[in-house]
Amino acid sequence: MRDSANGVIRRTTAATAAVCALALGVLTACGGQGSGGGHDARSGAPAARPSADPTRVPGVGDRLWRRIPAESRQVVAVYGDGKDAPGATVVLYDRRGSVWERVRSWPAHNGKRGWTLDHHEGDNRTPVGVFTLSDAGGVLPDPGAKLPYSRSASFAAPHTWGKSAWHDFDYVIAIDYNRVKGTSPNDPTRPQGEKKGGSIWLHMDHGSGTSACVTLSQAAMEYLLRTIDPALHPVVVMGDKADLLA
Repeated sequence: MRDSANGVIRRTTAATAAVCALALGVLTACGGQGSGGGHDARSGAPAARPSADPTRVPGVGDRLWRRIPAESRQVVAVYGDGKDAPGATVVLYDRRGSVWERVRSWPAHNGKRGWTLDHHEGDNRTPVGVFTLSDAGGVLPDPGAKLPYSRSASFAAPHTWGKSAWHDFDYVIAIDYNRVKGTSPNDPTRPQGEKKGGSIWLHMDHGSGTSACVTLSQAAMEYLLRTIDPALHPVVVMGDKADLLA
């Protein structure tokens, strides 16, 4: 959510006014201050409890499972450590036939104050839920993303932030919470209004909690950008472990 003038590669969506609005507002979203390395699912990273049902993503209860579109064949699951905790594990799953297979996992961070079922601007909590993944972008050149990728200097974090956060938005993937799909992640439009927050992204980690976003290492972001495929109708399922199971 603390998530913010040069041209855009492959698709330009932000007009001058939108960039100005972004500079004033959107960059107040995902907050906080390193990064962790990506690793595959066999490396011993913390993981959700194995599911007895291979046709379900582990650790996701009926309430959220019903919200995953039937056509989805790719899920990014964010397992928060606790309701009020900023640490998490991100696991990528692919559906092959009727079976969900774990692909890779990474350590991650979420909101400084944990998770919420009713997110509002400034609460420093990440919204629990199921959200589509439609658009990506960042300061750096497209690393080979399958999602539409918008490159622009307008993504850059302000240097008034701590130095460890200057590269937060080198790569971002927009989480479709209170935003317009099919636009650059830095489009400031919030259909549900400003109070509901917005500009909640997957983006690069700085070693601590955020204002609402989910953060991963650069290696993890590059992998996700090259792997998340709009043809597979990808979604992110995220929350603390108790709310995920509810």
